[in-house]
Amino acid sequence: MDSAGAAFLGWLTHEAGTSVSTKTSYQLVLLRHGESEWNKKNLFTGWRDVRLTEQGEREAREAGRTMKAAGLEFDAAHTSLLGRAIKTLWLALEEMDRMWLPVAKHWRLNERHYGQLQGSNKKEAVAKFGEAQVKIWRRSYATPPPPVDPDSPEYPKSDLRYAALSASELPRSESLKDVLARVMPYWEGTILPELKSGKRLLIAAHGNSLRAIVKHLENIGDEDIAGLDIPTGIPRAYTLDAAFKAAEVTYLGDPAELERRIGAVKAQTG
Repeated sequence: MDSAGAAFLGWLTHEAGTSVSTKTSYQLVLLRHGESEWNKKNLFTGWRDVRLTEQGEREAREAGRTMKAAGLEFDAAHTSLLGRAIKTLWLALEEMDRMWLPVAKHWRLNERHYGQLQGSNKKEAVAKFGEAQVKIWRRSYATPPPPVDPDSPEYPKSDLRYAALSASELPRSESLKDVLARVMPYWEGTILPELKSGKRLLIAAHGNSLRAIVKHLENIGDEDIAGLDIPTGIPRAYTLDAAFKAAEVTYLGDPAELERRIGAVKAQTG
């Protein structure tokens, strides 16, 4: 483990005997779901509910073993309403012998909605629209892809999971800025109060909902966030300061495998 990981574990040891009232640092771990069937096919997935591949299940279990080996303990977990994130969390907690932990699921942690790109092949989209345009849609902070029509099957109004949501809450397309705007009410209203109470939290979600949280925690600029890729199945461990911003951050696990998975994300469009 690198020096940042060692420092993180040292903090955990110290915090084990620290009461909530005297805490000045807090534990949060972010975990992107393992490889999905559409990751493997190189498709824009978004709000479509697809399964993990066998490799994705292995990644989820490996993440759980990694967190267990690092001595991590959690008081609660959060995930989205999409099966690939939910199952990743299940498998990771199973490997940690912590399937009894309370888990909250919420649509605000869903992946970004990719609009008319949803379901299309990423390299074929580059061939059709050009690499520069797809990069803007995929990685810029504030420019969403073209929206789907309200009668499109990609519009989630008929999905029972979202039956209670208003038309203004249901996305037809989203930029990362839009994702951050929908994630933050859940952060402020649910996750942050739990952190303030001293709970150690695990969030299993998606590349873009996690990028939104990382942007907030690390104060990453609108331009710089375009270069951040979240790998599948590798825990990103935070020590948060008294302002609930990142004091320390490290990926847990094999550095070579981390680089391989980040490279796989970067290679998706060309």
